[in-house]
Amino acid sequence: MDYNQISFQLAAVTRHAGQFIRQEAATFNRSHIELKGVHDLVSYVDKETEKLLVAGLREVLPEAGFITEEGTEGADRAEEYNWVIDPLDGTTNFVHGLPVYCVSVGLVKGNELVAGVVYEVVRDECFRAAKGAGAFCNELPIHVSDVPDLNNSLIATGFPYTKFELMNDYLQVLGSFMRRSHGVRRIGSAAADLAYVAAGRFEGFFEFNLNSYDVAAGILLVREAGGRVTEFLQDGDPLSGRQVVASNGLVHQEMQDTIREFWHEQE
Repeated sequence: MDYNQISFQLAAVTRHAGQFIRQEAATFNRSHIELKGVHDLVSYVDKETEKLLVAGLREVLPEAGFITEEGTEGADRAEEYNWVIDPLDGTTNFVHGLPVYCVSVGLVKGNELVAGVVYEVVRDECFRAAKGAGAFCNELPIHVSDVPDLNNSLIATGFPYTKFELMNDYLQVLGSFMRRSHGVRRIGSAAADLAYVAAGRFEGFFEFNLNSYDVAAGILLVREAGGRVTEFLQDGDPLSGRQVVASNGLVHQEMQDTIREFWHEQE
């Protein structure tokens, strides 16, 4: 199967979905917000975007199933290939009118990532990758940065909105990164964070309590751009492990060592 060609088609589907999000952003009313859980927002835009994606992706690869965030009816898993979909990563940003939110879709064969796209809606940046074919932004090749150490790095993270029992560990890790780097940024979309690592804008990214649809496409982007992605303390599967450390590869060990000083839970 030609995964590079599939990633081209996937990019077109995600761009179409992004156009819908952009259109709705102009007139969005906060009264349309629902809560899936504590501080976990969802809107009709998330749900309708997912439906658009499911319909479009069925045409790209009819035999593939779906792993979705919003549970679109009829979007069931398949045995071999599955699309892993986050229709609007950064919903809270979208709701508040902050300009970083993405469509994120990865394709897995079993547990192996083979294609992925992160489309950053406001900047109109389409990050695309396919297994063995490299990574691109708006069809220009991208690569992770060549910064060799944490001291000269810019790091991204995500703030937890659940599992507050881990807050003390997290804040100590955050403080350590703040002292040892050029700074830490929290832009509110894990998909964008990973895409920006792939593009060399961040040297590293770490976050816990993530879902597969938050990170599937971004993990492949980083790897195809020459970077490394693991769990916090070990080299386990970040797609299912709910912890992600992504980097340019050169600062990865320093990042894991920094986390290891204070992090006590292996999820």
